[in-house]
Amino acid sequence: MRIRDWNRSLQVRLFGEFFSNLSFWMVFPFLAIYFADEFGASMAGLLLVISQIFSVGANLIGGYCADRFGRRTMLFFSATAEGFAFILFAFANSPWYESPTLSFVAFTIAGMCGSFYHPASQAIVADVVPEKDRSTVFSVFYTSINISVVIGPIVGAVLFFNHRFLLLLVSGILFCLVGLALRFLTEETLPDELKQQLKESGGNGWVQVVLNQVKAYGLIVKDKVFFLFIIAGILLAQTYMQLDMLIPVYMKDAIDVQVLGNLFGREWTITGEGSFGILLSENGLLVVIFTVFVTRWMTKYPEHKVFFFSSLLYAIAMLIFPMTANFWVFLFAMAVFTLGELATVGLQESFVSKLAPEDMRGQYFAAASLRYTIGRTIAPLVLPLVTWIGFTWTFVILAVLALLSGFIYLLTFKEYYKRQAKNN
Repeated sequence: MRIRDWNRSLQVRLFGEFFSNLSFWMVFPFLAIYFADEFGASMAGLLLVISQIFSVGANLIGGYCADRFGRRTMLFFSATAEGFAFILFAFANSPWYESPTLSFVAFTIAGMCGSFYHPASQAIVADVVPEKDRSTVFSVFYTSINISVVIGPIVGAVLFFNHRFLLLLVSGILFCLVGLALRFLTEETLPDELKQQLKESGGNGWVQVVLNQVKAYGLIVKDKVFFLFIIAGILLAQTYMQLDMLIPVYMKDAIDVQVLGNLFGREWTITGEGSFGILLSENGLLVVIFTVFVTRWMTKYPEHKVFFFSSLLYAIAMLIFPMTANFWVFLFAMAVFTLGELATVGLQESFVSKLAPEDMRGQYFAAASLRYTIGRTIAPLVLPLVTWIGFTWTFVILAVLALLSGFIYLLTFKEYYKRQAKNN
């Protein structure tokens, strides 16, 4: 399905979200450094946990709001509100006024707006795209995001630390413009029958919606295989979530100004912030280029070995980072890290679909997202851990957690194969 054949709402979303994602990735990767500098590593970690708890809460009712108020309404509200949050963030870092506390409030609001945005944006695809074409459409959006991941951190590494007010202000304006485009250039895609079903079900209260979703997560304790899969995912999340938490703080600490070499009669140097921007762009570029290739490669091997291999690669990357302060070694560590990410990118959701009974797929996929929501909520706690035991031992602990997740994945598939043999 070619982009020019897409519904106009999707086309506007694709191009609008590219610019909003670009703005986001020029700012977000450096917030751990910013908050650690302003509040100290321990307090920064706790603040990021608090911020994520608010985002998780917003995510719980985001789907309900998309069904209750409409896709277009939620996209417009979320994008413009996120824009105003970025403008507030800019004001808190302006030449006239500086407030790290207000910056944290603005960042938290922006995170909540993003959590409101995503359920509505995904629902639009289900509304207007035939099932056979949805994977193609999602892959295009995934590629667009990773292109912004390549470009954003490189630009942000310079602008965030040298021209923060201007960067945040322009980002806020871009989000507002995207919101206006979504409001006036798109159509509402919420089916009338879905609105009626929600009304008839009595699910008009957001409190009841949250309670129903929390109850639905109880299914994870009834399915042993699925429960082990979730636990392994939460443990492994503590490693790959550090791409936005521990790694940027460590690289700023490890690299002050490092000479990369001499070229064209000039000495080329890099700072810790700049090196992290390049590493994040390396991650995005490798994802864009090699996702399809690595996915096809991994399908040739048994799933349990692939999942263990992914965990092992994350563990190796975690052990490489604290061994050196050399930028070129960091590049290698990031390549190992990214290969671990790509190894299971095509297998995670596929395995969930195998576990889920046909009449409970929605609940299983919702519960499977706990790997990320719980993982991201816990991940910032490594920042206070650094102040207690140092960077090296923190990375070692993360490597151990990655290896532990690998062994739990092996146990998961052992139980899964037992179940399959019993059913057959």
